[in-house]
Amino acid sequence: MDFDDIIRELEELSDDDFAENMKRFGIRYIKSYGLRLPQIRKIAKGCGKDHELASRLWNHGYHETYLLATLVEEPEKVTSAQLDDWVKSFYSWDLVDQACINLLRFIPQARDSIFVWCSAEEEFVKRTAFSLIAVLAVHEKDSDFDKYFDIIKEGSKDNRNFVKKSVNWAIRQIGKSNLENNRKAIELSYEILEIDSKASKWIARNALRELESDKVQEKLVKSTSE
Repeated sequence: MDFDDIIRELEELSDDDFAENMKRFGIRYIKSYGLRLPQIRKIAKGCGKDHELASRLWNHGYHETYLLATLVEEPEKVTSAQLDDWVKSFYSWDLVDQACINLLRFIPQARDSIFVWCSAEEEFVKRTAFSLIAVLAVHEKDSDFDKYFDIIKEGSKDNRNFVKKSVNWAIRQIGKSNLENNRKAIELSYEILEIDSKASKWIARNALRELESDKVQEKLVKSTSE
């Protein structure tokens, strides 16, 4: 499927009502066709991986083409300049999270950039750091995430909605990856709870509620014994 075919299909599937409804979920955009994520993923499957196509889709400037670009891009062909440009262009929580899931976790430089993005002034650049940690915890359950604990503690002080939710997500996913990481994430949460910050206390309490729950504990014990 080439670029023109993709745009034609997006136009045929466009749904103005759904595009308007996206705003209710805090999804920001300048232009949108109003497609649901499963529809976007289906189109991406027909495209395969294509660096040039990803660039054209990104430059087209619609919410759906940004998302498609993260799905069809070839990770090994992403340059430092491109990575920086794309991340600094993020404008919505769902674009950040999908980029982390679909693309950034496969790029070594993106992982290294976590320690830069975590201090960014831009809300969605900063969210990228913690969302990427969360995604790595989902897909690499046996990894050691201690190296991120200091920036997670510092990031917990940021009261901006889309930052604090990503920090919380990172802690919870680390804590659900295995029993040892669960113990460490719970200890980290209690440390964060002591920070004199409204955001930190919300993040810690929310994380502890899930990580100490019987449901999570039983699941982790079961997965360890299998």
